[in-house]
Amino acid sequence: MTDPADAHQLDSLLRRHRITLQRRLGQNFLVDPKLRDLIAEAAAVDANDEVLEVGAGVGTLTLALAPRCRRLVAVELDRNLMPALRDVIAGLGNVELVQADILRFDVAGAFPSGGEVVAGNIPYNLTGALIPKLLDQLPRPRRLSLVVQKEVAERWTATTAASLATVAVQVFALPRIVMTIPASSFTPVPKVDSCLVILEVRDKPAVQVDDLNRFFRFVEAVFQFRRKQLGGTVARIAEVSGREAGQRLGELGVDPTRRPQTLLLPEWEALYVAFNPRLDR
Repeated sequence: MTDPADAHQLDSLLRRHRITLQRRLGQNFLVDPKLRDLIAEAAAVDANDEVLEVGAGVGTLTLALAPRCRRLVAVELDRNLMPALRDVIAGLGNVELVQADILRFDVAGAFPSGGEVVAGNIPYNLTGALIPKLLDQLPRPRRLSLVVQKEVAERWTATTAASLATVAVQVFALPRIVMTIPASSFTPVPKVDSCLVILEVRDKPAVQVDDLNRFFRFVEAVFQFRRKQLGGTVARIAEVSGREAGQRLGELGVDPTRRPQTLLLPEWEALYVAFNPRLDR
């Protein structure tokens, strides 16, 4: 069996199928078998699990995940990679290959009961849209085990809400960085290091609000003025006087001079409750 985590076997596989890797699709493949196996182990998949692999590529991680689970749905966007992928996973009867854009893929249809584990090496340009795709709607997966750029991993796991992405991830999951993966572990070698991040999906969102989509729109609106003090920002968004905004923030125990990136999730929830009805009007 061809193991594309071996650099020589990967090169042979690509030449055999006349495949040229495309940077625009984030095709940087892991070429370290030991590291690949550590990534698969960290996903904590057991024999009864169903797994959704995002961006199967040429099957590097697929090979390590398939023996650990009951069912694996491997989704790959690039149809040019499919012959090589079929070659690599030949004989693995529990793997279902799907050539599709993951952002258009019917995850609920493939996993109607939810509770699946999501794994993959995620291109930078996909991270912003992937989390809402996987977590905004029920049923949700149980765990996400994703290799992402180090900058993204640090943003997701920040102690305070450093960005809209931080809020979006931490509302739905408890994220932690497992390991840093040097750029030299991939081919072609990317410009930055990556991290393996585990997101344990919460039983219920961390904020209790009337409408999560509206809550995220509120957070996004505040972050448009991330360099400004909160007092002026929420006054502008909610169309109230600076004095009234400052008074309301004081009642919440939030200093009006703080910036959005210093807020914790409970403070975002409190701000939404206090100011969003005015934003809607």
